[in-house]
Amino acid sequence: MSNISLIIEERAANVGSFLVGRLLPFRQKRAVGPFVFLDHMGPEELKDYQNLDVPPHPHIGLSTLTYLFEGAIMHRDTIGSEVEIKPGAVNWMTAGKGVVHSERTPEYLRDSEKSLHGLQIWVALPKDLEDTEPSFTHIEAEQIPSLQLGDVKVKVIAGEVFGKKSPVPVHSKLFFLEIKSFEARKINIGEELFGESGLYILEGAIKSEGHKYEARQILIAKDSSLCEFEMLANTTVYIFGGEPFPEERYIDWNFVSSSKEKLRKAREMWENQKFPEIPGETGFVPYPNFKK
Repeated sequence: MSNISLIIEERAANVGSFLVGRLLPFRQKRAVGPFVFLDHMGPEELKDYQNLDVPPHPHIGLSTLTYLFEGAIMHRDTIGSEVEIKPGAVNWMTAGKGVVHSERTPEYLRDSEKSLHGLQIWVALPKDLEDTEPSFTHIEAEQIPSLQLGDVKVKVIAGEVFGKKSPVPVHSKLFFLEIKSFEARKINIGEELFGESGLYILEGAIKSEGHKYEARQILIAKDSSLCEFEMLANTTVYIFGGEPFPEERYIDWNFVSSSKEKLRKAREMWENQKFPEIPGETGFVPYPNFKK
């Protein structure tokens, strides 16, 4: 019997500046452990007149994780953070009861050609932390722990696996791993995983139980403890998941919560511009006019 319960293909989604590949949430799978949202940005080649510009927009009830493969993004928020993220580093923002942030091409790159490629991830907060004070942590690339499994390189981007603990200050039991192969190699890491798990193929391909799976797919495991597959040469995958929460999480635009009432209040606050403002920023992303 196959250990793969679901295969999710990237679907195009418009985030305002350009199209991204949306992976989570999915109609048949709203979350994998505490992970409730996953976008694949790019790879995008931007001209000297093109820039990433995501104006101020709000979040509640989640932590955002930004991880780049190429390019740079300037993050600004209402906590007072103003940080440029580059490839291999992690931006981890916990919205808690409410935060507003913007994401833009840094000023020194705005008039030149540039690339942008990375992952944008939302991790839901435990119910008792949904109203926590917002916070922001930047982790440099060299601070992310890594290890070698033969000729396969593993980075522990978030969580604790293989006796390595990421400095990313997560709020629940989870894991987010990068695995790169240079030669074909069988991988068996089920004993390290727990809860629910998904495997995203960024590039290359893997084989599992006689089937071959290509890039830009997420494979959802029936049992994370049976995570065994073959990576083909020059393949990069991301394995993520963890313990699911006992309560359902609801998503309304950029808001995540175990309470629909909190979502309604957050929406009203944003529509009435009651969230704090980012110093030096102008404009904002309006709440979308969803069809009811």
